Amino acid sequence: MTDHAFPFPANGTFLGRAFAQGWAHPAVVTVRDGAVFDITSKNAPTSRDICEMDDPAAYVVNANGKPLGALADILANSMATSRDPAKPYLLSPVDLQAVKASGVTFVVSLLERVIEEQARGSAEKADLIRTDIANLIGHDLSKLKPGSDEAAEVKARLIARDVWSQYLEVGIGPDAEIFSKCQPMASVGYGADVGLHPVSTWNNPEPEIAVVASSKGSIVGATLGNDVNLRDVEGRSALLLGKAKDNNASASLGPFIRLFDSAFALDDVKKAVVRLKVEGEDGFVLEGQSSMAEISRSPEDLVAAALGAHHQYPDGMVLYLGTMFAPVKDRGETGKGFTHKVGDIVTIASETLGALVNRVRLSPDCPHWTYGASHLMRDLAKAGLL
Repeated sequence: MTDHAFPFPANGTFLGRAFAQGWAHPAVVTVRDGAVFDITSKNAPTSRDICEMDDPAAYVVNANGKPLGALADILANSMATSRDPAKPYLLSPVDLQAVKASGVTFVVSLLERVIEEQARGSAEKADLIRTDIANLIGHDLSKLKPGSDEAAEVKARLIARDVWSQYLEVGIGPDAEIFSKCQPMASVGYGADVGLHPVSTWNNPEPEIAVVASSKGSIVGATLGNDVNLRDVEGRSALLLGKAKDNNASASLGPFIRLFDSAFALDDVKKAVVRLKVEGEDGFVLEGQSSMAEISRSPEDLVAAALGAHHQYPDGMVLYLGTMFAPVKDRGETGKGFTHKVGDIVTIASETLGALVNRVRLSPDCPHWTYGASHLMRDLAKAGLL
């Protein structure tokens, strides 16, 4: 599987990272006229340094660069299934930034889960519950603002129905769910294997857009992300969220950060459609999409919930914005729903950000995370870039 169905955007200012065996350190890169250029410099030796600038896009556009090869060739070589480590391949486009995620940010999918749970398989009962909610807040559930008086009214009605849950609290309550997805330097990029904890038998991809924010809280760009999720582990207890979310190779980002400039802004993120395709070695295919226009909490609100006077990130952060897509298509036995199988190829795509492609494996079988912030700093220092 390749991403030929999802062509890379023809224009835009892109920031990424690449590596090849024998290089002294990972390279900071951009895309120009279909080629990838190394723009690593003493002024900006990391992705973090560029994202902390007043105008990251202007810096990238004007930075001196050394050509590394055609974008198509580097994308192809980034696939773990056929990678030549001696040639350039992409890494996650972030390095020192904190990697955070937000959950239950789409009221539409949240309330549908509640409806399904309450109906217990009865289509007739589900229709009655859905009609009841529609009479309370209207048919456009995306208009329900979390924490509002209207949301409190819905909360009261659902409590009366004895269907309140911790997910509803963060879905329509005043406080967003923000959690750590992985440590800085631990996310993987385009073409890499993504990992599932071996204890899980019910799991799924979470196709999302992730925004990149500076330490001042300014959103400077966006990328695609797969917030790999273990549904069975999280379902046992919310206190197991770390086990469900943060495992080796369980956070994927890429292929590049698209920086905000005159052709791409936060409004474009808010209008984006994110598409998902899962292709299994067993011939199974799952497709779906979600519209960012239906998000219940704005990207600005989510960033403010994570970063501000109450919590600082001196190296900035990347924040997964959540998904409205919960795959339920049966895979195998009727009624069992969807779960991953080793070897699945997951493609997450949007017109403005390109496509993020990864292969699914068990976390212990993915390349272990051994290159952290201390290693990067030492390598950059040896190269005279710090």
